[in-house]
Amino acid sequence: MIPKVTHAEYAHDFTIHIRFSDGTEGDVDLSQELYGEMFEPLKDIETFKQFTVHPEFHTLCWPNGADMAPEFLYEKTEIPA
Repeated sequence: MIPKVTHAEYAHDFTIHIRFSDGTEGDVDLSQELYGEMFEPLKDIETFKQFTVHPEFHTLCWPNGADMAPEFLYEKTEIPA
């Protein structure tokens, strides 16, 4: 089953707190993932903060068309102990 992002909020730096449809939630640090043509603009923190949860694809997306696979985000989520 593909995980679905149900909620996301900016935490700090390049970290987003994410909740998934199965109840899993935690922080995802994307600071090392912002490379390539679509992601370079997100290195500007104000641009990075403009993410939303796409209503159809249930993942993070940005106004410039960048998005990240929900499976990738799920794997990167640091779940608090």
